[in-house]
Amino acid sequence: MRSEDTLTLVSRDAQGIDRAFRADVLAGLGQAQKAVPARWFYDDAGSRLFEDITRLPEYYPTRAETEILEARGPDFAAAVGKGRAVVEFGSGSSAKTPLLLAAIAPAAYVPLDIAGDFLRDAAAGLAARFPSLPIYPVEADFMREVALPDAVSHLPKLGFFPGSTIGNMVPRTAVNLLRSMRGTLQADAGTQPMLLIGMDLVKDPAVLIAAYDDVAGVTAAFNRNLALRINRELAGTIPVEALRHKVRWNDELARIEMHLEAMRDIAFEVSGVRFTMRAGETIHTENSHKFTRRSSNLLLAAAGWTPRARWTDAEGRFSLILAEATEPRSAP
Repeated sequence: MRSEDTLTLVSRDAQGIDRAFRADVLAGLGQAQKAVPARWFYDDAGSRLFEDITRLPEYYPTRAETEILEARGPDFAAAVGKGRAVVEFGSGSSAKTPLLLAAIAPAAYVPLDIAGDFLRDAAAGLAARFPSLPIYPVEADFMREVALPDAVSHLPKLGFFPGSTIGNMVPRTAVNLLRSMRGTLQADAGTQPMLLIGMDLVKDPAVLIAAYDDVAGVTAAFNRNLALRINRELAGTIPVEALRHKVRWNDELARIEMHLEAMRDIAFEVSGVRFTMRAGETIHTENSHKFTRRSSNLLLAAAGWTPRARWTDAEGRFSLILAEATEPRSAP
């Protein structure tokens, strides 16, 4: 696999600016509650910071999910079968991916990620580890249906969406994403696609808050990097030093919320558009919804996926769910 083999589907203007990034930022900062979708955390710098987060003692999800992947390989192989193309949504460093690839004997691997350089580095590392496995990196925004390389169009597919990234989305957006994944994963043949998805579970709020507000301040740096990225890529003048990382547990919606809070009144521009924030006003940058068995089943069913198997770590902190696409039904 060579870097030029990467399929790039990101739309950029003549200055190289990601059009979707600019549109989301300008729309989000113009709202009464300023907000930027969490997927824009993951430029190359943000992706590296997130990898640092996964190694923090407070951040349990990566360890819990890795425990499941290490322990349940034979179960995955029996449930999934051989010969599927694994399509990973938001592949990042693909750190957990080798555990799955080694377990199920896939026909190909297609990592999808919006951070192109990070994607290519990770794909090259996997190519060295699995030299006989065809790998087809795709630089794309996986929030929309993605046209996969022709080489895998005929293969039955297993989507892989680890890390509970689905929890970053409000329910409407999560359902729309899960539906678009069905479209991405459809094969020319009639085999229904499958999806192995990570979902973090509801637990003690103190444990949750610590996981998103670590003592070392790495998550705070990750959060502020979003403002730095806006300044770098969108001619922004956000005074990043005036923003602080704020984390709260929203019990009504069963989610952790991350915000960037203005410590004083500020004014700034992004792509020539002027914005202001009063002291105490926030930019809502991330949700991380936590699930129960029932709420995860309901979310998947709303998007046309039926859970077939479910695994948790020994402490019951995190779940991996294997779901199969099912035809929509309007009645029992």
